Amino acid sequence: MKAVRVEDADIRKPIVIAAMQDMGNVGSIAIDFINKSLGTRPFRHISIPFPNYVVDNGGHIDFQREKWEYRYGSGGSVVVFGGGMGQPQTNQELYDLCEDVIDIARQYSAQLVYTLGAFHTDRKYGKAPKTFFAATTQELAGQIQRLGLEPTPGSSLITGFNGLILGLAKEAGLQGIGLYAEIDDPQVPQFRAAKSLLATLEKLTYQKFRGMEELDEMASRVESEGGSGEF
Repeated sequence: MKAVRVEDADIRKPIVIAAMQDMGNVGSIAIDFINKSLGTRPFRHISIPFPNYVVDNGGHIDFQREKWEYRYGSGGSVVVFGGGMGQPQTNQELYDLCEDVIDIARQYSAQLVYTLGAFHTDRKYGKAPKTFFAATTQELAGQIQRLGLEPTPGSSLITGFNGLILGLAKEAGLQGIGLYAEIDDPQVPQFRAAKSLLATLEKLTYQKFRGMEELDEMASRVESEGGSGEF
């Protein structure tokens, strides 16, 4: 894993929002939309030695190394990490990546680390999926519940980057909140779930994400195409 600083950033005790591709691509959709809505600027990126193949397009090839950016919003109050496609391919790369995010959070005295992902459910939610939360401490969970949000139901494993980042935040003594929106089909991009995450994040962070109707339009397009999974 290689970290490259792109430019110096004016960042002042931010919140960190970090997520990567997961079921229904919810984390990536949300992160990419946040960057677009807030007009964030890159200041650092992480690359790993992947992929180990090229794509043959019938006589000519495509090759692109996997990398993820750190970006900051206007006023330096938000650091956004991740999005894009894929996750690290080994446990060591995953731990290295999460630890780098935690190091950046500590370097800039982050107030909170948020992560965003999917919650697979059999509930019939129509066009209004719920977002649940998981927090790094019981005290923080209580504060969030008093805002009217629901904790994740039951006991389960939260795997991959969008779970491990909370564990390492807790280990480092940082407060962290995971937001997980309901999805019913992990194979199809879930734009309504991403919108649910962003609406919840607005309540918790006082950020305003403009243009979320675009996510409804994308969801309708996927539905009209029969859930092709293309995006």
